[in-house]
Amino acid sequence: MRKIHIFDTTLRDGEQSPGVNLNTREKVEIAHQLEKLGVDRMEAGFPAASPGDLAAVNAVARAVKNASVVGLSRSRQGDIDAVREALKGAVDPCLHVFLATSPIHRQYKLKMEKHQVLEAAQSAIRYAKKYFSKIEFSLEDAGRTEADFRAEMVAMAIREGAYVINIPDTVGYLNPEEYGGIFRHLKETVPGIEKVQLSAHCHDDLGMATANTLAAILNGADQIEGTINGIGERAGNTAIEEIAMALETRSDYFGAKTSLVLSEIARTSRLVSKLTGMNVPGNKAIVGANAFAHESGIHQDGMLKEKTTYEIMSPETVGFKESKLVLGKHSGRHAFREQLLELGYTLEEEALNEAFAKFKDLADKKKEITDDDLLALLEERLPDAPEQYRLESLSFSFATEEAPTAKVQVSVQGEEGSRAAESGGNGTVDSIYNAIDQAVGEEVTLVDYSIQAVTLGKDALGEVHVTMRQGDTEVRGRGVSTDVLEASARAYIDALNRLAENRRVPSGRKGAEKVWES
Repeated sequence: MRKIHIFDTTLRDGEQSPGVNLNTREKVEIAHQLEKLGVDRMEAGFPAASPGDLAAVNAVARAVKNASVVGLSRSRQGDIDAVREALKGAVDPCLHVFLATSPIHRQYKLKMEKHQVLEAAQSAIRYAKKYFSKIEFSLEDAGRTEADFRAEMVAMAIREGAYVINIPDTVGYLNPEEYGGIFRHLKETVPGIEKVQLSAHCHDDLGMATANTLAAILNGADQIEGTINGIGERAGNTAIEEIAMALETRSDYFGAKTSLVLSEIARTSRLVSKLTGMNVPGNKAIVGANAFAHESGIHQDGMLKEKTTYEIMSPETVGFKESKLVLGKHSGRHAFREQLLELGYTLEEEALNEAFAKFKDLADKKKEITDDDLLALLEERLPDAPEQYRLESLSFSFATEEAPTAKVQVSVQGEEGSRAAESGGNGTVDSIYNAIDQAVGEEVTLVDYSIQAVTLGKDALGEVHVTMRQGDTEVRGRGVSTDVLEASARAYIDALNRLAENRRVPSGRKGAEKVWES
């Protein structure tokens, strides 16, 4: 069967999702999991955006051994030099250089004529060939580019030595017939097209990213670009897990497959969801909580008789388990360690002790500990550097006829003792956040607050995500606890620590110009 290469851009295009800001440790953690998943190429970021992004790409480049690490660049020598620096130490480095080609981009964004666009791209590829043996060239907004000029740009890139040429539907404008036709036309008309791989990169503005990508595969695409869970700019990118399982489940129709380790899909999805703070909808294909759930009596009857009556793929294929191991406060370290191994986690002794202590604390509050509880504990983010702020204690009072109040004690790195503060507010959570603001002396704006239950039941873990803004900087924080008010306080402190970390090592990504939306 024909091999379809997987180009993962979760760390670059996925991170451009509003409100998402991954730090270096989180990027490396996701990159290691993408290796386990078996992606062929991973785009780690846009090094020219800031020194922080360059450093993060370099950390990924040095950590990844079994996939090609890619850095994004505009058609500028300075950008290309930044990618060179960022990919030092990479086992298999690749430059991804792009330039917009559509009439609307040429007129309003670039203010360039066709020949100027072609010359700029040609010059960039020639310069890049001095330093990179692998170059991918992208025609931004290729879907809305004239057919003859699109073919001319592709032919130029082939002559100059690009080895992958990407034809993105940057704004999710096309339908499958149109997008597939572009690949078919290029295959039939461009000289030397057999020397390169054609890549499909689709956005989901009209809900057709997966369908368009599959149409490209049917018409000769050799590589697909997407993200885990379909995150990305605006409505997001093609979801890699959907393409992988479509090809696997309908190999008879598509005649093509990926080399992904399909059983790692669920774990990869969960990790990306936790670290980005972007929840996976229950009805999301492949990885949603309801993807393998059956409530209808008719469906249940069919499932009991023969699973394939209502399941075209098994949950085990993508890494989900039908059974749940019951853990409680009487469980010992051995059972705890064995369950972690079964979930795919191997922890060093110190990390195991810390995780076991968290588990015991949770077990005192919950009757039953599920796999989801364990994963929530394990995936709770740890700071890259010592915490600037730590919540030492929290208390609050609330009565129907009285305004709520909250008291907090917060320790500050480098200070002896802790700072205490008390405040009221427009509700208990508001009171807690006002008290924390007084204790730490930060001036911030709360942009978003969301809460969800990690597991089922009255004693479920509550997971709180907050987004706060300070000046031009926007960060997210996460907190987990069986008490949603404690989880709310932890999420707020986590976000404050991220603000402090940004001041210490500015990432600059969110303040940088958004240079590409494909």
